[in-house]
Amino acid sequence: MNGRRRRSPQEIADVLRDRIRTGTLRAGDRLPTQAELAEEFGVERGAVRQALRALQEDGLLSNVSKGSPPRIAPPTPARSEPQPTPVGLAPRLTEAFAAPHVRIDAACLTAETLMLALGEPVRLIHEGRLRPESVDVRVLLPSRDIDLAFPVPVEGRAEEDDPVHRRWLAQRNAQGQVLRHNLLSLRSSHGIDVRVTFRALPFTPPVKLYLLNDAEALFAYYMLTRREEETETGTLEMYDALGPTSLLFSFARRAGERDAAFVDEARKWFDALWETITTDLTLS
Repeated sequence: MNGRRRRSPQEIADVLRDRIRTGTLRAGDRLPTQAELAEEFGVERGAVRQALRALQEDGLLSNVSKGSPPRIAPPTPARSEPQPTPVGLAPRLTEAFAAPHVRIDAACLTAETLMLALGEPVRLIHEGRLRPESVDVRVLLPSRDIDLAFPVPVEGRAEEDDPVHRRWLAQRNAQGQVLRHNLLSLRSSHGIDVRVTFRALPFTPPVKLYLLNDAEALFAYYMLTRREEETETGTLEMYDALGPTSLLFSFARRAGERDAAFVDEARKWFDALWETITTDLTLS
């Protein structure tokens, strides 16, 4: 229009994002209407809607509805206090599933905590309170073929049969299968485009990482402890990581440049592993 180059939805989103970061648009302000934005940027309303969707997924907009322009969301409150993983992960996953296109990436020792935390957003979808259009979940888990750093028997690994490794492998497979089943059920019951993919790490991850819609990264250290577990064949003494007790640290993109940089680097780290040294993983 008037000789101007038409901007892409990404460019429109970037301009609006800069206005929010510099304070030109403040928390609580209403955005211009889609028609006004389309005229300003010389594009069709469809491009504006895509840009607004991107800002919504970043958590920068609130009061998003068809009836009126959205408002600028307030800044994310500081989350200085880390929380135990189950306490911190579940509500943030529920927030992530409020976006139209959900993307969850996880790197962990087993899928136990993720499987349990996904129960709440899945329940809300079944109740009709959340309605994502698509869900894409990628999970990195250790390969069954490596010598795990943990869990391991206190007395060392047996040459042929390691009951601690066998126990971990059974848990890894069972929890991954339940996670995949619960998510894929949303495809048949609600018509949601769901993809769940696993890949195998060639090492034992010393930390766990969850990436939620590229808007937040949740990070925790695995803390090792010596413990016992009773089985049908006797007592297993092992050095193990108690994942649910690990403290989860949150880095939210809209909390500032430092957090945004962590989210970006965590994304690059995850994608690099996914695309290079990991292999296909079969949960069996």
